[in-house]
Amino acid sequence: MTVSIAEENYLKEIFTLSRGVAGKIPNLQIAQNLGLNPPTVTEMLRKLADKGLIDYSRSGGATLTSDGEVLALHVIRKHRLWETFLVNTLGFTWDEVHEVAEQLEHIRSEKLLDQLDKFLGFPEFDPHGDPIPNSIGILPVNNAIPLSACKKGEFRRFVAVSDHSQAFLQYVDKQELKIKETLEILEISAFDGSMNIQLKNSKKVQLSAAVCGNILVV
Repeated sequence: MTVSIAEENYLKEIFTLSRGVAGKIPNLQIAQNLGLNPPTVTEMLRKLADKGLIDYSRSGGATLTSDGEVLALHVIRKHRLWETFLVNTLGFTWDEVHEVAEQLEHIRSEKLLDQLDKFLGFPEFDPHGDPIPNSIGILPVNNAIPLSACKKGEFRRFVAVSDHSQAFLQYVDKQELKIKETLEILEISAFDGSMNIQLKNSKKVQLSAAVCGNILVV
């Protein structure tokens, strides 16, 4: 089935919004995330429903069908492989890659995608710690939880971020927090939930509750 770039973007967004959520995704939420007006979104959702890629009702919202999920995972796989390539091979920083990968994810060549995956050594996670679907659409699992859910005295390994905004990623870099690094929780403020943590290099960092909620650990 041939789908347009815009349709791929919708399928990817619906999949992302559906993670950990029961039921359909409201039209307004899709519109807000894509930066589009609701009538435009409604028209596209009807087209996707006609193609059998989503189940949709104007009042209830949208959810992916099995065919729609396959296509969404394929686009996500391409996006995350390209992000990995840009960081690992071309020297991009993790806060620079999203917009470039947004363009590259729509390349149609399956041979290129398979060779890219092989070249990178079949990675399971991208530079932000997001799971990369394999060639049959299976996502690896890391069972990560927010740092904010942890307790004083625990040692946790930083594996991913849930906020991919450039500002947040640059803030994490400024604090010298690195994916795969072990963090020790020294103190947790009873007042505002902020945390004092110690890094592997013995540096101590104070993180707000909002930051801790967007750092994922195991």
